[in-house]
Amino acid sequence: MAIAAGAYWWEGQLPGKLRQASREGDLNACLRYSEQLAALRWLGKGAPEEQAVCRREQAQRLWAKGEPHAALGLQQQLVQSGYGDGSLDRKTLIRWRRELHEQAVNLFHAGELESAITLLAPLDQGKPAGSGRLSEQLQETWNRNRLENDRLQQLMTNQRWWEALDSLNRLDHPWWQEQANGSRRTIESAINALNSTQEHQQHGVSNTDVIAGVKLDEAVRNRLVSGLDPWEAFQESCRELGGAVEEDGPESFCLRRRAEGP
Repeated sequence: MAIAAGAYWWEGQLPGKLRQASREGDLNACLRYSEQLAALRWLGKGAPEEQAVCRREQAQRLWAKGEPHAALGLQQQLVQSGYGDGSLDRKTLIRWRRELHEQAVNLFHAGELESAITLLAPLDQGKPAGSGRLSEQLQETWNRNRLENDRLQQLMTNQRWWEALDSLNRLDHPWWQEQANGSRRTIESAINALNSTQEHQQHGVSNTDVIAGVKLDEAVRNRLVSGLDPWEAFQESCRELGGAVEEDGPESFCLRRRAEGP
C-alpha cells in the first residue's frame, strides 16, 4: 500500500513537472517525465497525451536547429503513437520528409554526393538494399556520369572527336556537365577545324599536288590542342607538310610547292 501510495503521489506530481520542463525548454526532462507517466498509466490516462506534447515540441526544436535525423525520428514516433493531432502531425512529417528530399537533391546536383546520401539516411531507413532507395539512385547516376567522363577523356586523348562529342552529350548530371565545359570547347573547336579543312580541300582534291588526308588532319588537330584557331592551324599544318595555301573563291586548299627553276 505504501508503494502504491507513493506511486500515486509521484504520478500526480509528474504533469506539473512535465509542464515546467516544457516551459523552460528542458525537453529531455519533458520526455523523461512523460515516459515515467507512461509507465504509470495504469494510475491515470494522461501520460500518452503528455508524451505526445513533449515529442512534438522536441521534434520541432530539433528540426529548427538543423538536426533532421533526430527530428524525423521523434515525429515518426509521434505519428505512430496515435496520440495528439494525428492529421496535423502526419502532415508535418510528410512536409519535413519532402523538404529533406529536396535538400538532398540540391546537394547532389551541386556535386556533394556523400552529404546528400547522409541527409537521406532517415528517409531510406527500413528499406532494404536494392529496393529503389533514393540514395541508391543518386549513387548509380553519379557512377554512370563518372565512368562516362573517364571515357570522354580517353576519347579526347585519342582524338576521336565525334565519339567524344557523343560521350559528352551522355552526361546528364549538372555537376559533371559543368566539369566538362572545357572539354566541350576543345571538342567543338576540333570538329569545326576538321569541317573547315574538308571545305578548304573540296576544290582540287583530285589534283595530285593537293596535300590532304590523315597527315594533314593530324597536324591540324595537334595545333588545335595547342590553342591555335582552325584557320591558323590549317595554314601552319600546310606549310609543315611542304605546301602552300591556295584560295579558290570562297574555299581554300593545301597545294604542294613546286620546285623553282634555275
